[in-house]
Amino acid sequence: MTATTIDGRAVAAKVRAEVARDVAALPAPPGLATVLVGDDPASAVYVRSKRRQCVEAGMLDLHRHLPGDIEQSAAAAVVDRLADDPRVTAILLQLPLPPQLDAAALIDRIPPEKDVDGLTESSAGRLALGRPGLRPCTPTGVLALLDEHGVALAGAHAVVVGRSDLVGKPMAQLLLGRDATVTVCHSRTRDLAATCRQADVLVVAAGVPHLVTANAVRPGATVIDVGIHRTNAGLCGDVDAGSVRAVAGALTPVPGGVGPMTIAMLLRNTVAAARAH
Repeated sequence: MTATTIDGRAVAAKVRAEVARDVAALPAPPGLATVLVGDDPASAVYVRSKRRQCVEAGMLDLHRHLPGDIEQSAAAAVVDRLADDPRVTAILLQLPLPPQLDAAALIDRIPPEKDVDGLTESSAGRLALGRPGLRPCTPTGVLALLDEHGVALAGAHAVVVGRSDLVGKPMAQLLLGRDATVTVCHSRTRDLAATCRQADVLVVAAGVPHLVTANAVRPGATVIDVGIHRTNAGLCGDVDAGSVRAVAGALTPVPGGVGPMTIAMLLRNTVAAARAH
């Protein structure tokens, strides 16, 4: 068996085309305010890509670049001004932040209707209760990939490896909302491989290179690799793709799998926020 490749680039292109059509139909273009603090190279690359795709979709790029030594009160004032600005329909605070800043406190200053990362307490509460709201981009991107490839979720056993606020926890909530039976694994899970082998759908977002190998995958399972790591051998994910490809039924590549979907779903969330606005 050789796993089918789940092409995130192709699905993301489809989503971006849909977003561009939706933006053109709005009475005014959405305004996305990305906030970058400091000069972390990886964060700068991510933000540039988000801004470029925002403009390509017909949205306003309302970026703010703040100094790396900014104090909490000054950063909070910037977020508050964006929250009050009627041109800004969506706010994204790029993480991680410098150590002197309280990220959670800054995120919670973002109004939930502009919270396109879906990370405020209000957004998380709406997700947990199954109420309408903006959802985190990476987990919704995973769902879009599964839907595009016809993966049935109702009644399936889904295993999520990782419990972060950004991916693991909301991923589990979204899968529950689609009637999957969900198991969440983490660093204290006993016999991780045995639990993963039970999965019809395995989502790996642990931040550990090559954590999941072929012995942790049920034959024919759908495997979604959320991780991305830069190594001497090049980019790799949390899944050992070389061995897993021979066992799984479908697998996302790294790069070119989940990554492109995250920005595509950010654009989709920005349109949703503009409609609500």
